[in-house]
Amino acid sequence: MSTKVNSEGVSASRVYLPADQAHLNLLQFFIEQFPHIPGDEWEQRFDEGLILDQDGQALAANSPYLPNTHLLYFRRLAREPNIPFEERILFQDEHILVADKPHFLPVTPSGLYLHQTLLNRLKKRAGIQTLSPIHRIDRDTAGLVIFSVKPDERAQYQNLFRDRAVNKVYEAIAPYSEDLEKKLPLTYQSRLEESEHFLQMREAAGESNADTFIELIEKNKSWAKYRLTPGSGKKHQLRCHLNALSIPIKHDQIYPVLTPYQEYDLDFSKPLQLLAKEITFKDPITGDLRAFKSLQELIL
Repeated sequence: MSTKVNSEGVSASRVYLPADQAHLNLLQFFIEQFPHIPGDEWEQRFDEGLILDQDGQALAANSPYLPNTHLLYFRRLAREPNIPFEERILFQDEHILVADKPHFLPVTPSGLYLHQTLLNRLKKRAGIQTLSPIHRIDRDTAGLVIFSVKPDERAQYQNLFRDRAVNKVYEAIAPYSEDLEKKLPLTYQSRLEESEHFLQMREAAGESNADTFIELIEKNKSWAKYRLTPGSGKKHQLRCHLNALSIPIKHDQIYPVLTPYQEYDLDFSKPLQLLAKEITFKDPITGDLRAFKSLQELIL
């Protein structure tokens, strides 16, 4: 079955109706199946035609519960932050699409973001509803993101990252440290674990599970531009490692101090100075060497 999308390029989710359950109607099923979503939200989705059968026909809230069938449903957001920056498509063929993501734009839908995501923008722009990211970068980070075009090839590309067969290079602006410069280049290693707050990672005792090769590109009196080559792919690895070296990345809202989360009225004046600059790998489908470079620049 092809992926169902709406006019904004947003893909539907699927839900199975089990045979061992009984419900008065579809509204009751959705309310009980997804207790974290208010009942009036499901009523609104039915009213707006966002609940469909397998043929794409809109269903009513009082439609009967039919076991052993699948339904499609779309998310609905009454309000969503607007991200006034454009992505670039750097490369596209029948296997992959490479995008240059701006700061502040999430890669995939989550939380407050649905339409204002790199994935949904690209689905609508490129007209490819099967696009799927084979890796992620933070919403705050700018730079390269690669998407698989064909679902049956996605796993082979994702395995490149699992097997550490991809070379990624980042650039960051952070405080200049004369003492640290004397030690550069260096490979910083530590053990990163989840902290008490889900947004932050922390360094912990024990065997290292994260390593970053750090080089100095240029400097001035207060700030420096660093080249960062991660050997592993832990969450917030680069941000944690530079913070541990007492040079937290410029405009980092999570390290060293977690600042209040901005929901709608975003401050675009201070983008995190972290850029996914280069990525290189051997294509598992074509056998070609793939090398891409972001067109964006961090200005020291």
